[in-house]
Amino acid sequence: MERVAVVGVPMDLGAGRRGVDMGPSALRYARLLEEVEALGFAVEDLGNVRVPLAETLRGRKGPYLEEIRQAALELKERLLSLPEGVFPIVLGGDHSLAMGSVSGVARGRVGVVWVDAHADFNTPETSPSGNIHGMPLAVLAGLGHPHLTGVFRAVDPKDVVLIGVRSVDPGERHLLLEAGVRVYTMHEVDRLGVARIAEDALDYLAGLPLHVSLDADVLDPTLAPGVGTPVPGGLTYREAHLLMEVLAQSGRVRSLDLVEVNPILDERNRTAEMMVGLALSLLGKRIL
Repeated sequence: MERVAVVGVPMDLGAGRRGVDMGPSALRYARLLEEVEALGFAVEDLGNVRVPLAETLRGRKGPYLEEIRQAALELKERLLSLPEGVFPIVLGGDHSLAMGSVSGVARGRVGVVWVDAHADFNTPETSPSGNIHGMPLAVLAGLGHPHLTGVFRAVDPKDVVLIGVRSVDPGERHLLLEAGVRVYTMHEVDRLGVARIAEDALDYLAGLPLHVSLDADVLDPTLAPGVGTPVPGGLTYREAHLLMEVLAQSGRVRSLDLVEVNPILDERNRTAEMMVGLALSLLGKRIL
């Protein structure tokens, strides 16, 4: 892997709080492209997927299913058109974009490492809010609105590992158990440690290329305040970097999402800068 392609998805239509549509700009402003180039990669910025502003949809209320579907579909098609061997980094934007990113890189069987405070395994029937950014993993596993699953179903739920979870709705808890998704909550992080969890996840997904979907709210809010749905008790700075470093050492990661960065709620772009640092660790940056 020598080439990296960056695609932005400036979308907050799937979230209950405005602002993550500016996440791609914040991540670029945090010098993501320049820092990746400094690691020795050839980097191409493919610009942004087209996403309508919520203000242009006045008179309508969420969940904006058709607009989200269209944006995710454009993302999927862009990723499918990339030459083999190019490493895509998708900048969000709310996590509903992952319907397009995962289905766009899944040219065969793929393992998904979903690093998030939330399980994102709701369906319209189980979701308390109805927000689609809480549903993309379920859609990818074939659960949810048929208008979405018909286009974006791409993974076997048993090929998914969730890490860092600490907020799960009652209905999605049942769905996760029923589907057989491997989940490491913050309880397991505290008890087992990140290194062991990362190694267990790699063993569990043995032989598969990996897509990492990294939600900024997996980090503790004291470190990363610029997220739409903060949950206390998240990963520390070193835990997050160690997780990325162990995954990088496997040599199996093929694509990455950086999502849910909300500059409106941030402090001097520190959340975007931390996400850039984590991306660099995943791409192989080392202390020595």
